[in-house]
Amino acid sequence: MELRHLRYFVAVAESGSMTKAAQRLGIQQPPLGQQIRDLEAELKVQLFARAPKRIALSVAGQVFLEDARHILASAAEAIENVRRFDRGEQGLLSVGFTSSASMHPIAPRILQAFSHAYPLAKIDVEERETYELILGLQKRKLDAAFMRFAPRDLPELTSTALLDEDMVLAIPSGHALARHPTQAVTLKMLSGEGFVLYRRPDGFGIFDWMTAALAKHGFVPRIAHETHRLMAAINIVAAGAGISFIPASMQTLHREAVVYRPLAPDILPRLPLYLVVRADQDLTLVRNFVDVAKGVGPATVKSPLK
Repeated sequence: MELRHLRYFVAVAESGSMTKAAQRLGIQQPPLGQQIRDLEAELKVQLFARAPKRIALSVAGQVFLEDARHILASAAEAIENVRRFDRGEQGLLSVGFTSSASMHPIAPRILQAFSHAYPLAKIDVEERETYELILGLQKRKLDAAFMRFAPRDLPELTSTALLDEDMVLAIPSGHALARHPTQAVTLKMLSGEGFVLYRRPDGFGIFDWMTAALAKHGFVPRIAHETHRLMAAINIVAAGAGISFIPASMQTLHREAVVYRPLAPDILPRLPLYLVVRADQDLTLVRNFVDVAKGVGPATVKSPLK
């Protein structure tokens, strides 16, 4: 028994006539009648009570009609589902963020834009450290990841630069440097200060990027505390245990205990944000997500001076 047999049966049952059903299906009446007889023979059940110029469902046919309609509807739904998946309109998308990337206003804007464009798709979001995101992409446990640096020497991954933003100085509210929050800070003003810095244990990250940029100015920060996460660095600053350089998008945190000041020009370059996926990505859903992310203009994140 094939789906066409069910379609033919339903058409005859609903039309009450072989002639009308044949016209509805766009086939000749004799082949249609033969297909119905073949179906009855296979089922070993008489589905129709036949009379001259009239055909009606038997009691067994009435029972079979409900099941036939259900099967045809399920088949149609399955076909539409797989077509939606192939078009990248449906499926589960696993997206990872570093903590600083998740704090940028563009993150919820991209997720919202994608959900609006593809309402049948589901998004699973998780926050991890950079090396965990890279590992998740490599093992195909993540489809896409937002991170601050494009993975180097990993040809299986490809990166798209979405934006860059200013770095600012986070200062405990009781610190002397907190007295003029809108004035730019120079490196000379930071001489001797204790810094809270965040270092990735597994390779290049913001710490290396930042210290390399400061070294060009002959400035070596005195490290008072070191942590693996940006969020932890801000918490330590809030506790009054040092100052720290952070992305401007994170200056909404602990405003009751932390003052954020802009930096003098050229002390630190602008910090990038990348969307990273596998280079051999073949899911249309992921490609659609990348296209949406590229099309979302970055929200303006200003340093305190601007």
